[in-house]
Amino acid sequence: MRGVGIIPDRPVLCPVMKAISTQRYGDPEVLTYADLPDPKVAPDSVLIRVRAAGVNPVDWKALAGHLDPMLNVHFPLIPGWDVAGVVEAVGADVPEYEVGDEVIGYVRKDDLQHGTYAELVAAPVRTLARKPASLSWQQAAGLPLAGLTAYQAADRVGAKAGETALVHAAAGGVGSLGVQILVARGLRVIGTASERNHDFLRSLGAEPVSYGDGLADRVRALAPDGVDVALDFVGGGVVDVSQELLKDRGRVASIADGEVKEKGGHLVWVRPDSDRLTALGALADAGKLTVAVDAVYPLSEAPEALRRSMAGRARGKIVLEVS
Repeated sequence: MRGVGIIPDRPVLCPVMKAISTQRYGDPEVLTYADLPDPKVAPDSVLIRVRAAGVNPVDWKALAGHLDPMLNVHFPLIPGWDVAGVVEAVGADVPEYEVGDEVIGYVRKDDLQHGTYAELVAAPVRTLARKPASLSWQQAAGLPLAGLTAYQAADRVGAKAGETALVHAAAGGVGSLGVQILVARGLRVIGTASERNHDFLRSLGAEPVSYGDGLADRVRALAPDGVDVALDFVGGGVVDVSQELLKDRGRVASIADGEVKEKGGHLVWVRPDSDRLTALGALADAGKLTVAVDAVYPLSEAPEALRRSMAGRARGKIVLEVS
């Protein structure tokens, strides 16, 4: 499908695209790079010619079947929820965008099948925002899921100017954006990371501390009166450490600790949010936020990109270059 609306504006001679997909759950080796039918475009959606797609840990977790208990999954499955690209066609009821518009999106739908590791993606307008002019295609593709996760986590704990925040895994894809969002809001930020990433965190405006045994003491050395809010982007018991340091034990949000709600904190499962995605783009264009890109792979090498994500040592975002 091409053009404006649901009627193609030129003959469709070969309605197929290149995509990464699998017919079964497994590790990255089950993925294939092959032709699949072009996606259909719903009335409230647009067709995006993908320039780049972000890689996130949830992608390989979905591939392994970990999301099966909560989402209906259909095969062949195309992974991926992050996209940056150009609108190629619009649905029957889409006044928000026109062909040629540059957009980004966290394209999570109700079912799991038609992801963003492809040349074309059909995306509901509720998942999209305009691409920030200041970001490259690769940076823009790395912004939606990670940026919205960090933004929504900061909102959930009520982070506000003048407070001190503790960010765990602050050099990662979500954490590095979380640091910048909090700094832009006027918070003092202490971020945990390996020592090799301390200068990187300083460049983002955070005060780095090494994670591991003795973390609470290292944070207290910087903030003797404790911290106001804490964001957990790694898991592994850091919610407990955070609550030792928090003035209010309930002002902690986690994306990785399934027991955080029972401990009085907040569990964050990122939601598509066009308004907040637009706000993130505005921060980028104002010079207050950038996206650190750890590595870029061609679409055909998506399995290798996922293996790099699984290793858990990326500084910033891993991205697939599509066109």
